Amino acid sequence: MNAPPLSMTKVAVSLAALTLVVGCGCLRAQDPDGIRDQQAITAGNLRAQKTFQQTCGFCHGPDGRGASGPDLIRSSLVSHDVNGNLIGPVVRNGRPEKGMPAFQLPDAEIRQIADFLHAEARVAYSIAQRQPEDYPLDKLLVGSADAGKAYFNGEGRCTQCHSPTGDFAHIASKYKPIDLQTRIAFPSGVAPNVTVTDSSGKIIRGEQIHSDEFLLSLRDRNGWVHTWNRSTVKIEIRDPLAAHVAFLSKYTDKNIHDLFAYLETLK
Repeated sequence: MNAPPLSMTKVAVSLAALTLVVGCGCLRAQDPDGIRDQQAITAGNLRAQKTFQQTCGFCHGPDGRGASGPDLIRSSLVSHDVNGNLIGPVVRNGRPEKGMPAFQLPDAEIRQIADFLHAEARVAYSIAQRQPEDYPLDKLLVGSADAGKAYFNGEGRCTQCHSPTGDFAHIASKYKPIDLQTRIAFPSGVAPNVTVTDSSGKIIRGEQIHSDEFLLSLRDRNGWVHTWNRSTVKIEIRDPLAAHVAFLSKYTDKNIHDLFAYLETLK
């Protein structure tokens, strides 16, 4: 059988490698003489990535593809932005009505955030162009459903959070094959659950909408947004996607193919 066009683990490696090669914002024309210092480019790319992750990653995910906040890679604002002219005002003014705080960042850091998002958007677009949305199922089914079931129930520890008769019931009917395979390694859209205990002992629970080294914000079940200085409260965070992040460095191509083959049996 033909192997899938892009295995999930190799996608992760390819994205990381491409980020370093073409840059977090750096899909710009090279110097006319082609003599730009490669070490300086790499250092700039890493700074851009770090700036985004420290400022925006808690809500929008470390790669900008969404978490408690929306996916920025497919954002119309990002696609129309030029060198931070649209992204900058949003970062500096925030969107209080949506729970987004304001960040007073210098122009250089705004540009780094914009550069990172533009580079990630181009990477996502290039992959989408190479991989048809309706990629044939028979070309994706290269794994063993039995091995996938064993991994699901055993080494993969999937049953700690999921059930084939519960949240995964009929999952193969809910997603296109290519999307289902992708979601194994790159799930998104689930916000961390936060419990905050303030100095008076009052407990507030809700979905995390912002977190950095100084502040944490959550939206409670009534829709109210609460923000605290981290140093003044006790915080407990349960991230439903933490196990997936931890397994990114452990998944093999075989694990992904086998899991996908098993999940496709859950019609």
